Amino acid sequence: MHNSRMFDWDDLRHLIAVSRQGSTLAAAKTLGVNQSTVHRRLAELEKGIGLTLMKRNPSGYRLSELGEALIDHVLAVETAVVTLEQHIRTLKLDLKGVIRLTCPEPTVPRIMATGLLDRFHARYPDLRVEFVTSDRYLDLTKGEADVAFRSGEPVDESLVGRKICDSIWAIYASKSYLQQHGRPGGIADLADHALIGFDGIMQNHRVAKWLPFAVPNARIVSRNNSMLGTLSAVKAGVGIAPLPTTLGDAEDVLVQVLPPVEALTRSWYLLTPADLRRTPRIAAFVDQVLEDIPALRQALIG
Repeated sequence: MHNSRMFDWDDLRHLIAVSRQGSTLAAAKTLGVNQSTVHRRLAELEKGIGLTLMKRNPSGYRLSELGEALIDHVLAVETAVVTLEQHIRTLKLDLKGVIRLTCPEPTVPRIMATGLLDRFHARYPDLRVEFVTSDRYLDLTKGEADVAFRSGEPVDESLVGRKICDSIWAIYASKSYLQQHGRPGGIADLADHALIGFDGIMQNHRVAKWLPFAVPNARIVSRNNSMLGTLSAVKAGVGIAPLPTTLGDAEDVLVQVLPPVEALTRSWYLLTPADLRRTPRIAAFVDQVLEDIPALRQALIG
């Protein structure tokens, strides 16, 4: 067993041209090459496969009996190549327009810092990625966005995607808060501290559901409907709150007072509707993301 080829695919073009034109000179003009090239390519083709495909007679060239037996298959290759070339041209024409990417607002600058979009735009200058930020999950199936970076296991079977990394959460407080109120020794000790809760569109977030379960007697002193609002409140010393480690660890004024909470760990996914996945613009973006997964992991989990 070996991987050597019997012939060069391009040799088939010369065989087809001679069979159609009846002479190597006419075939050469059709292909835009010189006559000696046609002779050489035919000879290499016949040598490679070990069969005589053309016969020369006084009126020109014609297919041999073996050539006649193969010509339909050769023409099928030509048809397949033409179809492929047309499809490639169509794909290039379709690689234009806007890709709407949704993700939590705090992740936008981190994604931008990876250079992912710069590399994508350099490769596909006629495509443009626009961020659609929201602390709620936009409905991709209703066209609110095309692609999402999203934490949590996908529950919508109409969406397809790939896992990028894990989303890790820990408990944070500001240095100023700890100076005044001390540091909790464990989850149970959070009941003795001022806590920041969640409201509005954040009410159904997993952290909003975890907090009253983990700390039944929680003393909520502030509620926020966004992660950036929660981060600001913790930095201001209002109270303690769970935060993604990518946010909390990046702030000099914050301290991770309790380690990552396993119950809050979820996975980051790249998701898109199944019917969009194979469209040229979305396929191109997904391919770029898969090439840049190491950089994205650094951006999403630090």
